Amino acid sequence: MDKGLIHIYTGNGKGKTTAAVGIAVRARSRGLRTVFAQFFKEKDPNNEIASLDALGVRTIVFDSVKSPLFNPDIDRPSLRAEARKSLSMLKTLFHEGGGFDLMVIDEFICLIAEGVISEEDALSFLGGKPEGLELVLTGKGAPDRIMECADYVTFMKDIKHPFSKKTEARRGIEF
Repeated sequence: MDKGLIHIYTGNGKGKTTAAVGIAVRARSRGLRTVFAQFFKEKDPNNEIASLDALGVRTIVFDSVKSPLFNPDIDRPSLRAEARKSLSMLKTLFHEGGGFDLMVIDEFICLIAEGVISEEDALSFLGGKPEGLELVLTGKGAPDRIMECADYVTFMKDIKHPFSKKTEARRGIEF
């Protein structure tokens, strides 16, 4: 690809990570060098990461960067330092071994929305994206300035969800 574009999947509806996994599978099946990174999620040998690994997608789970929304007692300065370190690693991957064709960063938007990184830090990170890298970002609460940088913005809207009827998330469907 001559010019890589930026995709954002945001909103309060289900399907952001699922859409990002889908584009990673499609890219890998076409021979594109693909990396899939996740924030705010834990390593699980039975989730989508294992399937992506089996397809030859390079996967990274930054499980030390936890959501302050679900971990209110977390040490914020340490969390910010871990996030900066993780983003620095991803910047290094921008160019590693000739670079990747596609990079997915699951829950990147949540890093901003939950105050782990600033919009300025996020914009600086996006500004370092190589010309040919396709970049997919997911998470609730995408700020306008970040969406303005994107070429694709998809807003997932929660119209109806079993959770409202107290149905718990089901393995293999919601997680």
